[in-house]
Amino acid sequence: MTHIDAGTEVDSGQPLPAPVGTGGLTAAEVAERVARGQVNDVPVRSSRSTVDIVRANVFTRFNAIIGVLWLIMLFVAPIQDSLFGFVILANTGIGIVQEWRAKKTLDSLAVIGEARPTVRRDGVAAEVSTAEIVLDDLIEIGPGDKAVVDGVCVEADSLEIDESLLTGEADPVVKRPGDRILSGSFVVAGGGAFQATKVGREAYAAQLAEEASRFTLVHSELRTGISTILKYVTWMMIPAALGLVATQLFVKDNDLDDSLARTVGGIVPMVPEGLVLLTSVAFAIGVIRLGRKQCLVQELPAIEGLARVDTVCLDKTGTLTEGGMDVTELRPLGGNDEEYIRKVLGALGESDPRPNASLQAIIDAYPDTEDWRCTESLPFSSARKYSGATFSEGDGETSTWLLGAPDVLLAPDDAALTETERLNEQGLRVLLLARTGRDLDAPDVAVGAKPAALVVLEQRLRPDAADTLRYFAEQNVNAKVISGDNAVSVGAVAAKLGLEGSTVDARTLPDDKDGMAGALEAGTVFGRVTPQQKRDMVGALQSHGHTVAMTGDGVNDVLALKDADIGVSMGSGSEATRAVAQIVLLNNSFATLPSVVAEGRRVIGNITRVATLFLVKTVYSVLLALLVVCWQVEYPFLPRHLTLLSTLTIGVPAFFLALAPNKERARPHFVRRVMRYAIPGGLVAGIATFVTYLVARHYYTGEGALDAETSAATLTLFLISMWVLAIIARPYTWWRVALVAAMGLGFVLVLAVPWLQEFFALKLVGMTMPWIAVGIAVVAAAALEFLWKWVDRRVPA
Repeated sequence: MTHIDAGTEVDSGQPLPAPVGTGGLTAAEVAERVARGQVNDVPVRSSRSTVDIVRANVFTRFNAIIGVLWLIMLFVAPIQDSLFGFVILANTGIGIVQEWRAKKTLDSLAVIGEARPTVRRDGVAAEVSTAEIVLDDLIEIGPGDKAVVDGVCVEADSLEIDESLLTGEADPVVKRPGDRILSGSFVVAGGGAFQATKVGREAYAAQLAEEASRFTLVHSELRTGISTILKYVTWMMIPAALGLVATQLFVKDNDLDDSLARTVGGIVPMVPEGLVLLTSVAFAIGVIRLGRKQCLVQELPAIEGLARVDTVCLDKTGTLTEGGMDVTELRPLGGNDEEYIRKVLGALGESDPRPNASLQAIIDAYPDTEDWRCTESLPFSSARKYSGATFSEGDGETSTWLLGAPDVLLAPDDAALTETERLNEQGLRVLLLARTGRDLDAPDVAVGAKPAALVVLEQRLRPDAADTLRYFAEQNVNAKVISGDNAVSVGAVAAKLGLEGSTVDARTLPDDKDGMAGALEAGTVFGRVTPQQKRDMVGALQSHGHTVAMTGDGVNDVLALKDADIGVSMGSGSEATRAVAQIVLLNNSFATLPSVVAEGRRVIGNITRVATLFLVKTVYSVLLALLVVCWQVEYPFLPRHLTLLSTLTIGVPAFFLALAPNKERARPHFVRRVMRYAIPGGLVAGIATFVTYLVARHYYTGEGALDAETSAATLTLFLISMWVLAIIARPYTWWRVALVAAMGLGFVLVLAVPWLQEFFALKLVGMTMPWIAVGIAVVAAAALEFLWKWVDRRVPA
């Protein structure tokens, strides 16, 4: 390991900070910097603050509109005409409480998954939280560690750092003492230490970590679609509301208070105020449910995104297999002595301070020989597929060894490859130990290496992997196993788990995107994949219209995780993978993924259902307002009538439907799918209700006629709205039938109980007109069934 010399310049041309020594800061120096505020104090939030949650739920465009109308109603009309305002208060309160609960869940999970860098102080290395790092701290780094603050390299041992997430440059950068280390970059090979030069808000890492972990409610097709719908609703509302105001206040010579009440009654139902609330609540409850299963959703739309995924790319190690391995056999080659080979393997294990799973199995099987000394080492890299070391043996001899993939280190015609293939076909992992006469830093170090032994490793299959793969197959989600290991070995593991399909060596894949995409469509298991190829494979699948999820836990998965539509990391994975993934499985269980998919499908499918309910109301409300303006008549409803209808046919049912189980596969084009039902449904409901109202105006005369006309129109609108609800609730289950029936009984109760009749100003007069209202509703319901079936055939989703 090399150390930095005082006075060396960083690559930026700026002088280095004063060296703190190899032992790091002292406790007194740390305390001094804390007192000066030179700490990494930028909070990494996994959720919005409570203030942000309240602000987002209270200060909305529609809350402002309805709030003003509510205040007017409180002064000019009975309290029952102001009920809609209390409903808004309740909705807003529910939204705040649910998001706050989701925030608490996310915050507690984020603490579990938080990175804890290793800092050297007083000569002792210890893990600290990111927020405890101070200026000039000496931070140790190794494979998979992410630089959380900016700094300057002080020690380097074959240190290679990937800065692609910052610069877009895919090739790792070799770092030497004096080189600058950027926060947000991560180590792919080797190890070392760097001195913190920028902490807190000055370091880019704090912003990056905060951005990566924020509880977001944006950038999802669902929420974007709802925003688009609300934008059009606003434009529809403005002319309809202005016309309604002019008609009710100035054209018809009515009492001012009654005119205001009917004007407000026409405007309020145009606002689909509960739609945004239910979307937020559905997402928030999804976060809480997944949180109970130790699944950290770092970006909220990831729940929705994974439900839309049609291809899952799985890294074998850590996903299908457990991290640990066991050495099952050692096969010396070329007449080498087994005892001597054991010494070599023991020394190789000791030479790497941060061994991967394969090397750890070797360390466990072969203890180090104390009289061997490592003079140079080459850490394992996913790109080159081998590691190495040079030793001074106990008898004074010097030897250089490589340990890695047999098909990379051996010539294609080497006899040892035949044995390797046979073992790979059994699902075993095989490493080759080879001796080389070249220097470790030579680019052709592997050329001419002499095979010395085969090390056979057995991988531990995850007990839940087979069931999870079966779930994806049932859900028509294609699983692609992408691994850096030997293709035959990976294929054997996949076969043991019941995954069918052809096995491909990634070294034979075409370089062009279309050719690669075609090969990916045809194959299932891909071995010998480089980190850059993993990234290219994700891009190739996306170029053919696939929504891709990538799972992984190692440094070699980071680039692919970042580019995938949804990145899923194991909680025990490297810090870099956890930082870029949208979903972190803190319990390291691949079996949690079906829960995430199911939760996403529940949210998308149910919000699509209830959005139709809300927007049917918006369409018929706008239509009724326009018809009232054209016919120059009083608006048929008071706010209390529409509050009653909205509660029974939309508000209460939508809440239950939005949180119900739903396994329907998520489909694109949310706006089109919702509006193709909402527009014909709203038109039928609006026209039928207005026809009933006009018929009732000719039928009833004298005092109390307007109340009778309103009651008849309300009956028709309720029956049609109930039919819309009955269609939306399909396919029926016992609780859905009970829900629809309970809403119908609620309306019957209002009509049957005298004080409720008076409270809601609803009283059916005579027998003829109510039955006409029912007849019109029946015809409208039949028209609705016909229209929606016609839409299914003629207007594709």
